[in-house]
Amino acid sequence: MNHLGFEMEKVKIGSFDFTCCEGCQLQLANKESTLPDFLALLDIRNFREISSERLDDYDIALVEGSITRPDEIERLKAIRGKAKVLIAFGTCACFGGVNSLKNRIPQEEAIREVYDNKAVETMPSMKISDIVQVDYSIPGCPVSKDEVEQILVGIVTRSQVSLPTYPVCVDCKQQLNTCLFDLGELCLGPITRAGCNAVCTTGKTACLGCRGPAEELNMPAFLELIKEKGLSLEDLHEKLAFYNAFEPLATDET
Repeated sequence: MNHLGFEMEKVKIGSFDFTCCEGCQLQLANKESTLPDFLALLDIRNFREISSERLDDYDIALVEGSITRPDEIERLKAIRGKAKVLIAFGTCACFGGVNSLKNRIPQEEAIREVYDNKAVETMPSMKISDIVQVDYSIPGCPVSKDEVEQILVGIVTRSQVSLPTYPVCVDCKQQLNTCLFDLGELCLGPITRAGCNAVCTTGKTACLGCRGPAEELNMPAFLELIKEKGLSLEDLHEKLAFYNAFEPLATDET
């Protein structure tokens, strides 16, 4: 029996990164006191942040990052073909993430701005589910270590796994925080999926919606709140588009 309370055969797992900062993978590698027990559940077959081994047999594939090159499409399809379960891991994988900001301007202009006249193989940023079937999505920038652990344990034990459906405001109120709207900030907490323990708003930083839309959001009431506080709709659209997590809402007339 380990620290997490489970005794079972190890599950083979591979973790793969595409266009990203690898911050979500580092979250798992930085498990501190629970890392040994957590890894005791898993047979690491491919995970650059943890092991130098590169093996091609795995039951679960964790995929971090968005897809921004044609060769990444082929590599992702190969991973999907070998994995019994594929998990989109982090905001870039789930929604396209900050990499999607380049989609808002012509590709040639984006390349020229960063690389001058050098030839660069690139394409518009895409989320993992645009290319292959995704079995589970774990959003966050970066992901929550505890949430990933709970979901992986749930998959291994074949128990029910799910993300919160309510908004970040619930987490924020549990932390007894002063609402950032009362401090003159435009915060996406009322419409963003909870599960992050309101880490940003507890640090007095407005939520940018990295976990995507909550299922129980009330957009008309949210827009009324913004109007009541005298805040900018232009600022709202900018925040909604930042992670590409609110793509339908960001393009709606609000």
